[in-house]
Amino acid sequence: MRDAAHALLVIDVQNDFCPGGALAVPGGDEIVPGINALMDEYAAVILTQDWHPADHLSFASQHPGKAPMEMTEMPYGPQVLWPDHCVQGTGGAAFHPDLNTARADMIIRKGFRREIDSYSAFFENDHATPTGLEGYLRTRGIARLTLVGLATDFCVNYSAVDAARLGFETEVRGDLCRAIDIGGSLDAARTGMAEAGVALV
Repeated sequence: MRDAAHALLVIDVQNDFCPGGALAVPGGDEIVPGINALMDEYAAVILTQDWHPADHLSFASQHPGKAPMEMTEMPYGPQVLWPDHCVQGTGGAAFHPDLNTARADMIIRKGFRREIDSYSAFFENDHATPTGLEGYLRTRGIARLTLVGLATDFCVNYSAVDAARLGFETEVRGDLCRAIDIGGSLDAARTGMAEAGVALV
């Protein structure tokens, strides 16, 4: 019997984050079968999708003299400059072809505002502009979330921390996530999630 108050949140399992993609996460495609198998256990399945305009300001290509993975300052704080990725309507932005998207009750697209990046499924990177996900979960009576997807140290991390801060009982399935891990970001993410009350399972 599925628990109506428990949802599976699948973060950014898109071609550009899988091997061969513009911002490939090592082993990113390995988690797809396990995620598909998990979906039947949940009353609600929500997918998130990075969805950037081609001139998004988080792209290094928009900052002359800057290279991917360098840092810059945005009005909302420090920002990693990424290679162009998950551009709206491109194959790279599409979900991995093996991901069971038919099971999704909702797809949240994020990062579509040119001026601000969006790691979290709940807020843009200003930590103030909502995506609408919280309202959807509340109206469905969902109180518990299990997170899987890409990447552990960025979009999964930010989403899990925000979920816990918003009062959702939150767990991250580490076996069904993969990390970018730049400059110790994975260890920092694990520490931050645990401190926020996220269960790492």
